[in-house]
Amino acid sequence: MTSPPVVRKAVARVVTLGPGFGFLTVFLLVPLALVLSYTVFRRGRFGGIVYQPTGENFTRLADPLYLDVVAGSVKLAALTTALALLLGYPTAYMIARLPGRWKVIALVAVVLPFWTNFLIRTYAWIVLLNSEGLVNSGLKAVGLDPVELLYTDGAIVAGLLYAYLPLMILPLYSAIERLDPQLREASANLGARPARTFWSVTLPLSLPGVLTGCVFVFVPSLGNFVIPELLGGGRRIMVGNLIRDQFLKARDWPFGSVLALAVIAVLVLLLFAQAWASRRVGRDAS
Repeated sequence: MTSPPVVRKAVARVVTLGPGFGFLTVFLLVPLALVLSYTVFRRGRFGGIVYQPTGENFTRLADPLYLDVVAGSVKLAALTTALALLLGYPTAYMIARLPGRWKVIALVAVVLPFWTNFLIRTYAWIVLLNSEGLVNSGLKAVGLDPVELLYTDGAIVAGLLYAYLPLMILPLYSAIERLDPQLREASANLGARPARTFWSVTLPLSLPGVLTGCVFVFVPSLGNFVIPELLGGGRRIMVGNLIRDQFLKARDWPFGSVLALAVIAVLVLLLFAQAWASRRVGRDAS
């Protein structure tokens, strides 16, 4: 006796969706639920959790000390995102226009840094930027005075930009590659110059990739704590450092959970904004 179609469809859904949904449940939803539950309890005298409900953890977010940390983190993350867009868009545009073989080589070159350990790549910047590093050695060789590059906001931005620039290039390349070349041809046939075609056709239709790349760069830059620690020398405290310190040093798990939840909320809002903008661009294009 054969199984009814409804049963077969249900089994197929369980087989195909079950592993992925189970993975997300165990490694995403359960930890997120734990973090959410910790936000409403008090910190123990010696750290950890005391299961006494309180709203104090949320009101502490308004403390000027933490607001300064958040504002500084947003500024550096926004600057990194803007620079990544300025560098990433021309790169993605040129890759999309390359012949097939060279296009593959260029994409491999973009993702090549991910084949190296993140910490090794970060320490390489210390070798470049320290007072006796390659940059200052080059300045001395041409008769210029060395400059302080390491342990500055500029070093942090450079490290973040290097780490996350591929996350800007790849979605931009995908968005530009999908564009119908006939639209650019039609624009040229109507007398538009290449610059006008870019601003009127290419850029508006590639906005979903722009928004996706900005989210991919801004959010990890906001939460990163390794680069500010190594390249900033601990002089600049970012949200990621603050969350780490709350869990590992202050052992204030409830407040650390509130900070982590705030970063997650920013991510969710940005993803909703990106999805809404992408749908609107799609409607306008159609």
